[in-house]
Amino acid sequence: MAKKRVVTTTINGQSTEFLCEPRQTLLEILRDTLRLTGAKEGCSNGNCGACTVLLDGRPVDSCLVLGVEVEGAKIDTVEGVAKADGLDSIQQAFLENAALQCGICTPGFIMSTKALLAENPDPTEHEARFYLAGNLCRCTGYDKIVRAVLQAAKAKKSGN
Repeated sequence: MAKKRVVTTTINGQSTEFLCEPRQTLLEILRDTLRLTGAKEGCSNGNCGACTVLLDGRPVDSCLVLGVEVEGAKIDTVEGVAKADGLDSIQQAFLENAALQCGICTPGFIMSTKALLAENPDPTEHEARFYLAGNLCRCTGYDKIVRAVLQAAKAKKSGN
């Protein structure tokens, strides 16, 4: 067994330190060590996007990132999206548009949407679909999800 490493990072704005084996994925660390279970294990090979988190502002599949690779990085998970006074406009748009069903893919879609709107605050439908192409949904279908993304963009533009 390989020697465990100490990793210091920032998760959802909080300085965090954890021990991990060099082979452990960020997804394993988030779910099993830190008990942040929002990111879901879907495929474990980077094809579904259910485990998407933001690593230094960029969406990544946490099943493909090793825990030791996040030393000094800033990680945002779905647990950090909501505001103290309620849901973020992205989460609210997903609810209002019924853009979720079983919930496995939802955290990944929310995190990818957050990254998209940070990069492009006013995406077209085509741009939203293209950006979210790495996230798979087997229940809801993509029209409701894309409508939610576009509604969230409008809400953010108006300051909500």
